[in-house]
Amino acid sequence: MAELSPGPVDPDDAPAWTDEQFARAEIAENGAVLEPATGTLTKGPGRHALDHPKQRVTLRLDHDVAEALRASGKGWQTRVNSVLREWLEQ
Repeated sequence: MAELSPGPVDPDDAPAWTDEQFARAEIAENGAVLEPATGTLTKGPGRHALDHPKQRVTLRLDHDVAEALRASGKGWQTRVNSVLREWLEQ
């Protein structure tokens, strides 16, 4: 497979900055930072805080049980959680 060359970059293709982005940007000259940036220029998508987040627990299982659960594929922990929830509701 051939490697892709990035090719020339046209600075005019970059999106225009807002006044807020300019105000928060780092100011540098010849590699020397004259004024550091204040915060980030963009916000990541993030996740909303859960009212009752799941808790990490340590559970000791027989070797064959643990192997069978892992072998059942992606999402096995979620399936175990569902089975335990059903059992608690009985």
